[in-house]
Amino acid sequence: MTTNTDLRPFRIEISQAEVDDLKARLTNARWPATPPVDDWSRGVPVGYLRELAEYWANDYDWRAAEAALNEIPQFMTEINGQRIHFFHQRSASPDALPLILTHGWPGSPVEFQQMIGRLTDPAAYGGDPADAFHVVVPSLPGYGFSTPLGPGGFNLFGVAQMWAELMSLLGYERYAAHGTDAGSGVAGMLAMVDPAHVVGVHLAGVTAGTPFGEPLPLDGLSESDRARAERFNTMLDEGFGYLVLQSTRPQTLAYSLNDSPIGQLAWIVEKFAEWTDPIHPLPTDAVDRDQLLTNISLYWFTGSGASTAHAVYDGMRAWKAMVAQQAQGDSEGWGGHEVTGPPTGVAVFGAESAIRSLADPAGRIEHWNEYERGGHFAAMEVPDLLTADLQSFFKPLR
Repeated sequence: MTTNTDLRPFRIEISQAEVDDLKARLTNARWPATPPVDDWSRGVPVGYLRELAEYWANDYDWRAAEAALNEIPQFMTEINGQRIHFFHQRSASPDALPLILTHGWPGSPVEFQQMIGRLTDPAAYGGDPADAFHVVVPSLPGYGFSTPLGPGGFNLFGVAQMWAELMSLLGYERYAAHGTDAGSGVAGMLAMVDPAHVVGVHLAGVTAGTPFGEPLPLDGLSESDRARAERFNTMLDEGFGYLVLQSTRPQTLAYSLNDSPIGQLAWIVEKFAEWTDPIHPLPTDAVDRDQLLTNISLYWFTGSGASTAHAVYDGMRAWKAMVAQQAQGDSEGWGGHEVTGPPTGVAVFGAESAIRSLADPAGRIEHWNEYERGGHFAAMEVPDLLTADLQSFFKPLR
């Protein structure tokens, strides 16, 4: 693996011309006609999106968001021809355990913004100082400032190799890993590619089945597991259109995402509406509105709406090849893999669909907690619960 050992300090500095251009595009947007029923049944309602876009253009403060992000130490390096941007916040505790956090789509390192202080300085949040972590939060290839997508494209195994190299480059001999969504796949692979250094892997944002698989059987499931399975089956039937498009025709979609902030806004907001805790009627009730817009602004300013679509395309092709290869074997366990190596922990939040009896039939996962609150974006929705689960899982592994 080729690594540029030059770790360069980095600051986010979006030009005023780009900020003004965003506001102009939002203000001059060409809106579609409002359908007969302006609710979420056909996608993001026109009325809701217009209101959110107006806030983004007139009231949201990118400069304040940029300054807040720049308070977190950031760096840039290059691994295997891929530009890698990452946050790196060390704890003041000399015994802190290094922890690498990996986001998914449509997230970014912004997803973990509320958790960095909780993890590096737990005492400031009423926690145990012994639970402190040094925190590393990279941007996945093709996301945010880890653009453009490098010559190697995107696959979970390749990203895991990059993360192992990054942690070595930072001098961390023992470290913990957490991932959500696609990041959970990276974290799982990281335990395979660097088992001598990974002390444990913690996963969230995982699903009960595969996006192109068969509906889950409902017989024999507990009431709560049956509800999760039904939720997954509904998503399989109605909610994977975004994935089919990105994994088959990413370039066709790329033009809209790269040229229209309204298109980019709707593309991401729909997933926050569908995947956050359903107790909240609107996505901006489930997560902080400004944090959501900061995440989307990062996509817009870096042009990574287009490159993440290609990353999904590459990732799904690699995943399908892996599944085909596994089909020739007879392994069991999490995601079709036998669970071996470092201990694994899983946190399942209210709106998620992961089911232990299906994901871990042999009972090899050491730590499995289910919570009534939260959803797919737990770091933004319930950062307190996710932080506590990470602290609990990794406490005996320090």
